[in-house]
Amino acid sequence: MGPRQGLGNALAPHGGLGYAVEELRKPYPHVFLEQVTVHVVVQGLLQRQAQGVMVYPGGVDEAHIVLGNTYHLYLRPGLDTLEKAGGLHQFIGWDRPMLTDSGGYQVFSLAGTRKIKEEGVTFKSHIDGSKHFFAPENVMDIQRSIGADIIMAFDECTPYPCDYAYARQSMEMTHRWLLRCQDRFDATEGKYGYSQSLFPIVQGSVYKDLRVQSAEFIAKQGREGNAIGGLSVGEPAEMMYEMTELVTAILPVEKPRYLMGVGTPANILECIALGVDMFDCVMPTRNARNGMLFTSEGIINIRNEKWKDDFSAIDPAIGNEVSSTYTKAYLRHLTVSKEILAAQIASIHNLSFYLWLVGQAREHIQAGDFGSWKTAMVQKVSTRL
Repeated sequence: MGPRQGLGNALAPHGGLGYAVEELRKPYPHVFLEQVTVHVVVQGLLQRQAQGVMVYPGGVDEAHIVLGNTYHLYLRPGLDTLEKAGGLHQFIGWDRPMLTDSGGYQVFSLAGTRKIKEEGVTFKSHIDGSKHFFAPENVMDIQRSIGADIIMAFDECTPYPCDYAYARQSMEMTHRWLLRCQDRFDATEGKYGYSQSLFPIVQGSVYKDLRVQSAEFIAKQGREGNAIGGLSVGEPAEMMYEMTELVTAILPVEKPRYLMGVGTPANILECIALGVDMFDCVMPTRNARNGMLFTSEGIINIRNEKWKDDFSAIDPAIGNEVSSTYTKAYLRHLTVSKEILAAQIASIHNLSFYLWLVGQAREHIQAGDFGSWKTAMVQKVSTRL
């Protein structure tokens, strides 16, 4: 068998999908299977179970892990509120695994209001213009206060396109920042009675030699999982796949690989084939709010007139109650009438579809026919209906 196929666990901000996984090498030696959870998450979960917290196994339409955004949580509700609540798990009533990003992508997207130096980044809040400072050390402290099971190193996400010199300089600074993150993380403990795990992030823009250098540096750190950043920022999909394949060939096979910010259903399937295990993307909910639905038969713009008198269910094939109960005509009516319920139904559907899709991917990996299924499914989920 070639490079191992990832399990393809999807995450999405604000009610994400999928879950992290630990290697279970049966029946295939290079495939992640569904029944287990990453030991980096398990540690914290078991400790919470010991405290009397119920951890649910989840079903086909249930999320196994959610992603919290460090930048936004830091600004509001703020660390004081989160610490008083006992961390983000308690604040939102979530008993399962949780991951936080470092806030780096959001900070660096504030191009006109931030300054990057070796020490860290000074930026202005998009809410009230107040000044703030993120550095590797305090980003670790912030994520300790949030309390996610998996936390991310502070990195710089380069834009696309960017020149080679800038990409190299940024990558090298990201590596230096990682060492500072690790020093701070390893010198501190979780605040809520369970352990956390730190994932470093591979950078290097779209330059092959930089991606290889970064992946090798990240792999040598020996953390419990690794992330791939700086992709899905405007580069062509084929370039993203090329960089992903380069990196997954280097990152340890026995540890989860997390591709940040990806992606469309087709992106996810292609990257599972390249050995990626975890994803996050705002697309299911953002597109839902704009009336775009992902379905097992293709992409629907529910605003279109053609759905006005279509009284069939949104997508009964995925086994979700919302998708099987409400009709396309009804959802179109809610959408064009600008009812809040439209965004709710569409979001639940899209999230459920992503869960269904990666669940199907796991089944076909186990059945040994993932490659042929993936080829057909990529074509189907990319079709506009």
